[in-house]
Amino acid sequence: MNKSPTVSRVFLFSNVAALCLLALRPLAVGADAASLNATFGASFWADDNLWDDVDSEAAQRLGWRPESRTQEDSSFREYAGPNARILGARPFSLALYGRNGRVEQISMVFANKGDIGGDFVAGDAYKKQIAADAKEISQVLSAELGPPKIAQFGQGVKTRERVERWDWNGHAILLAAPRGEYVAVRILPVAVADGEVAARVTDAALREKLKTRVEHRPNGDVILKEIPMVDQGPKGYCVPATWERALRYLGIPADMYVLAMAGQTEAGGGTNLSAMAAGAGELVRRNGRRLVTTSGRITVRPVAGFIDVGLPVMWGMYVVPGINRDLTTRSVERRQVTDWAAYTQALKPLRKIGDRIRSDTQGGHMCMIIGYNAATGEIAISDSWGPQFAERWITVEEANAISQREFTVVNW
Repeated sequence: MNKSPTVSRVFLFSNVAALCLLALRPLAVGADAASLNATFGASFWADDNLWDDVDSEAAQRLGWRPESRTQEDSSFREYAGPNARILGARPFSLALYGRNGRVEQISMVFANKGDIGGDFVAGDAYKKQIAADAKEISQVLSAELGPPKIAQFGQGVKTRERVERWDWNGHAILLAAPRGEYVAVRILPVAVADGEVAARVTDAALREKLKTRVEHRPNGDVILKEIPMVDQGPKGYCVPATWERALRYLGIPADMYVLAMAGQTEAGGGTNLSAMAAGAGELVRRNGRRLVTTSGRITVRPVAGFIDVGLPVMWGMYVVPGINRDLTTRSVERRQVTDWAAYTQALKPLRKIGDRIRSDTQGGHMCMIIGYNAATGEIAISDSWGPQFAERWITVEEANAISQREFTVVNW
């Protein structure tokens, strides 16, 4: 049967459209898993599909250590040494993110203002290394995969990146190099790189989900579970790392290096809390959430108001070396306590040191308040320094003595 002219035209136009879309996307005809691994200098691919790999097996293949695991997501991270090379350049942070036990994304950060910015004595000389790494990586990838497509990636004005993009067999390889900020290579599913995002969780559904993350312990501790860990590494990225943790906890994709750009973090680290809130605020709003910012003294009651509904509090404070060491030791010992009345009594001397410790501070810091115990008068904090700092306990009096008195919560 002869096709009608209308059907023929539709068939022709649809095929022309498909060809145009293919023309916009760079194709890597000759590449395979083995050649890509050789080009990268690491065994990213066991076969031609990274997305069905078990996250822990892929991380073990790469030699990256576990950083965090919750019921839904996971991360593995390695801060590479000076002799490491990926794509011909020295990487600093190497991270694999998993979702429901499978690989979700790989992120590699090379020269950047955080990890090397503070080491360059001559002003902003680190920016030259950022430009050099971006050029080297682009040339290496182009030699293997052909010329890249120029695209945009990310939500919001302050967190959106201009990227060079190569696609291979369902994998999008993105190279981002914002001027003076960082060089990052990400391996993502093509659909994610195209802008596909998960449907937003309704406020009602989020409330119910967060309630299940509130743990009530027999000793009176009320603590939040399922908060991802992010190790900020040897740089002053406590603020962007804490924000990444809070956002991912609420299902909002985030990256501390991109957040450092949005929050105008200084070279080597150091972020104004208000600038970060403003920089990340657009990302929060685009995901249907809002920021609640308060100031004042810490007391158990308002902390409990957030923790009881599953919301962590981002807290600006000062680092006091003596207290920081004591918190680690005390929190380890606290896990063995059986007589909580005696433990509470033993905290009394610690409640009297508040006013004389501020002079011993070593700069600003941000961590998360993730729990409280009304009976002992303590709050639980979580620092972005790795799994061993995921939960530590401090008296309310000590907390007020080192507090910057600024608090931010991502709320519905």
